[in-house]
Amino acid sequence: MGQFLHSFHRGHPCIPLVPRPCHISQYTLSTFQTSIVMLSKSCVVQNIFELVVIFLLSFVMGSNFPWSLIEQLTTEKYECMVCCEVVRIVAPVWSCQNCYHVFHLNCIKKWARSPASQAEDGNSGWRCPACQNASTQVPRTYTCFCGKVHNPEWNRNEIPHSCGELCGKKRQSLDCPHLCNILCHPGPCPSCPAFVTKTCECGQTSHSVRCGQSTKIHCSNVCGNTLNCGKHSCTQVCHAGKCSPCQLTVQQVCYCGSNFKEVLCGTKEEFSDGFGNFSCQNTCGKKLNCGRHNCTQICHPQPCQLCPRLPQVVYRCPCGQTPLSKLLELGCIFLHQNILNSHLKKKFLHTCESLCHEGECKPCSQTSNIYCRCCPLASCTSLPAITFMCDKRCNKKRSCGRHKCNEVCCVDTEHKCSLVCGRKLNCGLHRCEEPCHRGSCQTCWQTSFDELTCYCGESVIYPPVPCGTQPPECKKTCTRPHDCNHPVYHSCHSEEKCPPCTYLTQKWCMGKHELRSNIPCHLTDISCGLRCNQMLKCGMHKCKRICHKGECLIDEECKQPCVIPRLYCNHPCMAPCHPSSPCPTTSCSAKVDLHCECGRRKESMICSEASNTYQRIAAISIATKLTDLQLGDSVEISRLITKKEMKQARLQCDEECLALQRNRRLAEALEIDDNSDPFNIRSSGPKYSDLLKEDARKDLKFVSDVEKEMRMLVEAVNKGKHTKKSHCYPPMNRDHRRIIHELAQVYGIESVSYDNEPKRNVVITAVKGKSICPSNTLTSVLDKEMQNRPPPPIPHYKQTDKSSGSSGLSKPLKEEPVIDYFDVQD
Repeated sequence: MGQFLHSFHRGHPCIPLVPRPCHISQYTLSTFQTSIVMLSKSCVVQNIFELVVIFLLSFVMGSNFPWSLIEQLTTEKYECMVCCEVVRIVAPVWSCQNCYHVFHLNCIKKWARSPASQAEDGNSGWRCPACQNASTQVPRTYTCFCGKVHNPEWNRNEIPHSCGELCGKKRQSLDCPHLCNILCHPGPCPSCPAFVTKTCECGQTSHSVRCGQSTKIHCSNVCGNTLNCGKHSCTQVCHAGKCSPCQLTVQQVCYCGSNFKEVLCGTKEEFSDGFGNFSCQNTCGKKLNCGRHNCTQICHPQPCQLCPRLPQVVYRCPCGQTPLSKLLELGCIFLHQNILNSHLKKKFLHTCESLCHEGECKPCSQTSNIYCRCCPLASCTSLPAITFMCDKRCNKKRSCGRHKCNEVCCVDTEHKCSLVCGRKLNCGLHRCEEPCHRGSCQTCWQTSFDELTCYCGESVIYPPVPCGTQPPECKKTCTRPHDCNHPVYHSCHSEEKCPPCTYLTQKWCMGKHELRSNIPCHLTDISCGLRCNQMLKCGMHKCKRICHKGECLIDEECKQPCVIPRLYCNHPCMAPCHPSSPCPTTSCSAKVDLHCECGRRKESMICSEASNTYQRIAAISIATKLTDLQLGDSVEISRLITKKEMKQARLQCDEECLALQRNRRLAEALEIDDNSDPFNIRSSGPKYSDLLKEDARKDLKFVSDVEKEMRMLVEAVNKGKHTKKSHCYPPMNRDHRRIIHELAQVYGIESVSYDNEPKRNVVITAVKGKSICPSNTLTSVLDKEMQNRPPPPIPHYKQTDKSSGSSGLSKPLKEEPVIDYFDVQD
């Protein structure tokens, strides 16, 4: 069979070389038939004879052999993951040795050089696009799958991109010594078909198994291997790996012999003096070799050191300055009679000031100036053993330019920022994960391999799609569900909310005053601009707000003036609305008009003052005529005040009133009609107030335009068929609106202001038969006044004699002019 397969291999590119016969006794007929059908669908074969051979090879190679990869490369259906293009049989490729994916050589070169392929730590090289395995070397040459031949030529009888020779690569199994013995191929090498003799885990039995078999062999015998303690043996059944530590416990004693503990058998045992296993961290306390003193060291495994007070060891005094022979002459061994300033020099600046003594010196009682590490006065060699840090925080900017250092006692010069940037990238979805830096962040490297479509799916952006890419524009009509049934005129969009519907409809205003036309569908709250006029809760007043939404007064009370007439003067109460209480007794502040007897003179006065005047006159009259009452007679009160005395409450006629009465009597005597005007009395025209004239002088052009518009409006309404005509002025300030209102009174035109500041405007309405044009306009009156105004007075200058001491070059001093108000030029 092996010779047959060897001869058949050269005729089919998918059949590798098999060095030894196959063992197919394990396969049944049904398995054989099923495999024949599956292979006939996945492989390019010519006849049933090739299917039989491929089935035998699949048994030899194992189920992990990449038949689909070979088929896709042969039929040019395999796609490169980088460019998403088909891998041609003549194109240079590169195969990952970890996941065995195949890429175009140029594509993998570009990917390896791009920042998106770099590993997370930045030092491990670039990552494979498929398995993310890091590699340090960038592929530069086109080799076959086994790596032996550079730039392999394509042969139609061989696998594409292979050299046609034996693979010879080491198999994935670690304990397999055989090399791959099939022809150069993509993907992982199949398991080794050779049979070897392997022993079980405990080493007591052996079995013949296939070399590539990764399963471990276990027997039913006890392991029996020596444990880590070296004293006991393993009692488990044949197992994988090392034997577990010994679980028996033993008692151990410390080196000094004062403490005991129980530990597992096999723990490290160290003996000192043939006795002890661990250190209890207490003072040793054993007798030294002198037999008088005890050991002062921590529990230790070595023998105790010699006694430091043996005569063979002591040569000087404790401070080390005086020899032992000199101390014997003085008769003192441990004390010195002088102060030793150099005794046991410390690692700081000062020395011990006590007499020569044993043991450690007392703490230093002196003080010294030390500097922190960030202080510029500190020297690097003055205090090498002292590390002092102040509480001052560094206020310098870090390298990123955004954050402050804030380190305590900082000595850093670069001030590198260790924080993460965290700003949003251009995609708006991810944040920058690089260390905090200056300038703009890099573009987002995330990429999607899913198709990006519009809402309706007509427009498509094919992968790879960079992160943050907006959905494609679509010119189809929007297919999203809408709130109304009107026709849709906007295109397909990616926003969740559709644009507002602009279809023109008819809708009622908020106050249900009128049905408005040509209103866009999306508008809901519409105001007609008229007053609300709904009855308020008080039942006396109506709402004066412009057409609005909701209730007129929600949490407020009506504050309009009360309109109930007073008892004596019939004027309204005018107090704030009080529906549940009677009107307060206050003086009436309404203004009343007082006329003279002829009716020409007219003055305004407060009602309460006018009534007080009448009462005063009546009281005086009654007081003068009550003399009869004092005599006991009866008097009729209605006759106490005559008509003449009642007229005293009116205004007195002046000389002009008398002149008009005289003219009226004269006209009656001469039978002159009242409608005629022989003396041109009524042709004087309307009278304009001084305030109106003053405002008009500031802006004559505005006044001229207003009068022109009013004249045209009055003429149009008087000559036309309509009884009323209106004109709306644009928004203007308060002074211009006042001018329009005053001029409207002269022309007999109605004027109303609408809206709120700063868009408040005036609407004028001319009524047929009521509105007339005056004979003299305001602009003509102002022009006459400007022409009749006398010229200003001429200033006169006083001439002063020049002082004799002044030089000829000096200029005469200018004095203030004296105005002669009586010198008027004609």
